Amino acid sequence: MMKFWRENVYAAGALLLLRLYIGWMWLEAGWHKMTGGFDAAGFLTRAVENPVADKATGAAVYPTYTAFIEHFALPNVKLINFLIPVGEFLIGLGLILGALTTAAAFFGLMLNFLFLFAGTVSTNPWMVLLGALIFIGGANAGAFGLDRWLMPILRAGWKKIFRRKDTLGGGTTDAAPKAV
Repeated sequence: MMKFWRENVYAAGALLLLRLYIGWMWLEAGWHKMTGGFDAAGFLTRAVENPVADKATGAAVYPTYTAFIEHFALPNVKLINFLIPVGEFLIGLGLILGALTTAAAFFGLMLNFLFLFAGTVSTNPWMVLLGALIFIGGANAGAFGLDRWLMPILRAGWKKIFRRKDTLGGGTTDAAPKAV
C-alpha cells in the first residue's frame, strides 16, 4: 500500500485533490488572520489558565507545553502573532502549488498538533489525518505541482553543497565513502 501511495500516478492524483483541499483551508485561515487583526494573546492566556487536563486527577496532560506557552509564547506574543498567520498562509500556498509539499505538510501537522495540545479540537484532527496522508505520500504528493521541477534543482544544489574536497588528494569526493 505504501509503494502505491508513494509511487502510483493515480495516488498522485488523489494526493493532488487532498493537497488542494487542505491547502485552501490553510491559505484561507492564514489570510483571514493576516487581514483581520489576529491576536493570539487571548487564546494563549486561556490555554495556560485552562490546560488540557486528565479528567480523573485534574493534572495537566501537557505540562511542558503549557510552560512553553506561559514562558515563551505569551512573552513573545508579537512574534507568535506574526508566525501563525504567515505560517498558515505559506503552508497553504505550498500545498496548493505543490512546492516543497512534504515540508508544507510537515509544518501543517506540527501547527495542528500545537493547536491540539492547547486544547483546541475544531477541525484539527481532520486536518491531521489528511495532512498525514499527504506527508506519507512524500515526493508523489508534489508530482502534479512545482515539486516536479523544484525538487531536482534542490537535490542538485544539495549535492553540490555537501560535496567536499578530499584533504589528501585534493580531488572532490562525495560526503559518504563509497564501497569498493
